[in-house]
Amino acid sequence: MAETLITLLEFFELRKRFPLIDARSEGEFAQSQIPNAINIPILNNEERVVVGTLYKEKGNEVATLKGFELVGPRFHEIQKSALAQFPNKKILIYCWRGGMRSQILSWLLTMVGFEVYRLQGGYKTYRTYSFDLVRDKVNLIVLAGRTGTGKTRLLKSLEKKGEQILDLEGIANHKGSSFGAIGQAPQPTVEQFENLLAEAVIKLDPERPTWIENESRKIGRLVLPELFYQQMLESPLIDIQRTEAERVKLIADEYAILPKDELIQAVLRLKKKLGGLRTSQAIEAIVDENHEDWIANLLIYYDKAYDFDLEKHESKNTISLNLEGISETEAVNQLINARNQLSSKATHKTY
Repeated sequence: MAETLITLLEFFELRKRFPLIDARSEGEFAQSQIPNAINIPILNNEERVVVGTLYKEKGNEVATLKGFELVGPRFHEIQKSALAQFPNKKILIYCWRGGMRSQILSWLLTMVGFEVYRLQGGYKTYRTYSFDLVRDKVNLIVLAGRTGTGKTRLLKSLEKKGEQILDLEGIANHKGSSFGAIGQAPQPTVEQFENLLAEAVIKLDPERPTWIENESRKIGRLVLPELFYQQMLESPLIDIQRTEAERVKLIADEYAILPKDELIQAVLRLKKKLGGLRTSQAIEAIVDENHEDWIANLLIYYDKAYDFDLEKHESKNTISLNLEGISETEAVNQLINARNQLSSKATHKTY
């Protein structure tokens, strides 16, 4: 069989049908990759350094010969592995710039009967696209509210109702507070977070509003693109409110089951902001399983932080919505009604 060079547009269509192979080193792959790719390195981390150094010092020919010397003994292993993993023998391939490594892998696999589609420009082309996309205009509506108002649950309920959502915390593997990493998978790199965010944005209908939870610019150790964050600040916002008792219960339902030592470490990370006394009181309450006490204690800090962040938002595009004592279903209906009000305001704005 032979290979076919494909554009990025063709790639997006073909990846719905065929598996995707990343021919870069394991280190490059770990840093970031096209989502759902499988790594089959032509050169491993150490070999890539050797070949790269030779390329800079002695040129392409010497580097190429060295590359074949290093990877040549593994050719049969790469072929056997691919045959075992991809019995249908139809695959997509990319490397960093669509160059030597993906060409070598394509050649190896076409030799054993594969139909290969190789991405022109490689990962660099995809990354340029994803970088630009997460900085482009998105039709957002921001779901805001103090800690414990159940924003994430409501976001998921809105999705079930047929609304478009972007779950930033789900993509970031972090719930956006000192406690946000507990029980979560490791966070992706900033670059991979942007790739994953771009993949979510690709699926959106730009004509429909997309619900997004209010966030500070940082989610854990990840930083939102500045232009994307600025859009959030300028987009219509619905500020939901519940009683403190409701908020404490919602937080307790989610966090009381978590390991005490991890909860204590999260409190200690806030020590400078909480002060020594409140930190000690919160830790003591966690040890004693007095969950309502330590949660109420920390809400004093989080409420102040939320009020400060809310002031950054454009107040003319904000609606306050009291969801005290109502069901999840009714809360979702009220949110959709509030969204329609904001859309109506935007449509009938006068200058």
